[in-house]
Amino acid sequence: MLSKKLFKRAKTLIPGGVNSPVRAFKNVDGDPFFVRRAKGARIEDVDGNHYIDYVGTWGPAILGHAPNSVTGAIPEMAKDGVSFGIPHPGEVEMAQTIIDWVPAVEKVRLVSSGTEATMSCIRLARGYTKRDKIVKFEGCYHGHVDSLLVAAGSGALTFGEPDSAGVPASLAAETITLPYNDPAALEECFATYGDQIAALIVESYPANAGLILPKDGFLQQMRDITTQHGSLLIFDEVMTGFRLGKGGVAELEGISPDLTAMGKVIGGGLPVGAFGGRDEIMEHLAPNGPVYQAGTLSGNPLAVIAGLTQLREIDHNNGFMKLEALGARLEEGVRKILHEKGLGYTFHRKGSMFCLFFTEKPVFNLDDVETSNKEHFRRYFWNCLNKGLYMAPSPYETGFISMAHTFDDIDKTLEIMNESI
Repeated sequence: MLSKKLFKRAKTLIPGGVNSPVRAFKNVDGDPFFVRRAKGARIEDVDGNHYIDYVGTWGPAILGHAPNSVTGAIPEMAKDGVSFGIPHPGEVEMAQTIIDWVPAVEKVRLVSSGTEATMSCIRLARGYTKRDKIVKFEGCYHGHVDSLLVAAGSGALTFGEPDSAGVPASLAAETITLPYNDPAALEECFATYGDQIAALIVESYPANAGLILPKDGFLQQMRDITTQHGSLLIFDEVMTGFRLGKGGVAELEGISPDLTAMGKVIGGGLPVGAFGGRDEIMEHLAPNGPVYQAGTLSGNPLAVIAGLTQLREIDHNNGFMKLEALGARLEEGVRKILHEKGLGYTFHRKGSMFCLFFTEKPVFNLDDVETSNKEHFRRYFWNCLNKGLYMAPSPYETGFISMAHTFDDIDKTLEIMNESI
């Protein structure tokens, strides 16, 4: 097949043959397919196979692939230039839209990726508080930032160890990693190190180890304890922002973080990120303040117009209501399948995000996720793919529904899932 030939060639040119590790299909013991085109809720590979897609380029494709509004706006913008390196009106409009949609954001800066957004939040938090230590949670991924590629130590209050070669142990030692949904560990951490902690960063709904939901009161505890100790609370809403509602998890949960990292949906499929927060904190950024952050392509006009077009279409077409209806249809069907098959597997959903964990254990943290039957997931993934259904090629990822999906697509998906589990 052409995909196999392309992958063989790619491995001689690109490390692992891919430009982002999960694309290598290592978690399912196979080789990736190569995409020829994608439109709406479907993708077609170079061998002519068609799939209903629930990866959605890992989240950004909330309207579906290649929506006409976005693909029309990009070339119109490109006629006036593809990059300026000087302020342009679209940046102001995007900033205003983010501030209007996200209550906790008073000022915002555009960047080029979610990783850049979280990295900048960490630097800004350290510069603002004049402290060095960071708290994060196991299973929460915040991009490939040195400070955040840290695994847990041997106990809840040991400092982290590098989770990647190339990360200095001295830098990892400034990061404390805690189990998610563990109020006692959070309390103990701040009781011991509270006056040294610059910030706590969290995927408010962790979506890089499947989809994990917070226990009642856990996010509020984060807000209260960081305020008490003069630390900043950073919500990483790169995945959840603009997908679960205008204000993301912060709005859904009624929590106001000090800083918010954003990305994915606000780029309309092009590389983009943003971070924002309280005015007094954001004013510590250069050129007004001492915390340096810059980017040649920040606020790129093509990314900005693509993102603005996508956000407008969601807003004008009751997008979040439609996505909730599609998600509810999927959840009802999955739970019916599990019940009829006598399987106690765990299924989580919020709006258009979902994950089926192949474990009968309730899932509250990474340790619970690790109890999943990986071999069963592997068989399920290939069974689905061979029947025309593309789910993420890893048991540690979240599925995404788009506005291009239909109820017929959901029903077909449930039929394939029923045959494949």
